[in-house]
Amino acid sequence: QVQLVESGGGLVQAGGSRRLSCAASGRTFSSYAMGWFRQAPGKEREFVAGISRNGGTTYYSHSVKGRFTISRDNAKNNTMYLQMNSLKPEDTAVYYCAASSIVATARSRDYDYWGQGTQVTVSS
Repeated sequence: QVQLVESGGGLVQAGGSRRLSCAASGRTFSSYAMGWFRQAPGKEREFVAGISRNGGTTYYSHSVKGRFTISRDNAKNNTMYLQMNSLKPEDTAVYYCAASSIVATARSRDYDYWGQGTQVTVSS
């Protein structure tokens, strides 16, 4: 199995940027497709972005496409990233990274392992 630990959350002003990291340990990181999800208070968890095992294919939700960039480093530090630009108050949520032994999809049930989450708060 794989253990996931997110970091990089915090308070940021609207229009600002933030980079989240998801450090993986355990089984080979490159064996997993990865994804970012988020959950705002009172709302269901939603897909943000996904990336294939080798990083060659990425997927984004409509709400973040063009503002967020997902990436991963399989060679150096077994870490996935989410670069968030032009942040909006509606991006406020707990952000979770997840690993899938199948493919990166928008469905949370397709992911086998989850991190504990990191809070991102965007002030207006």
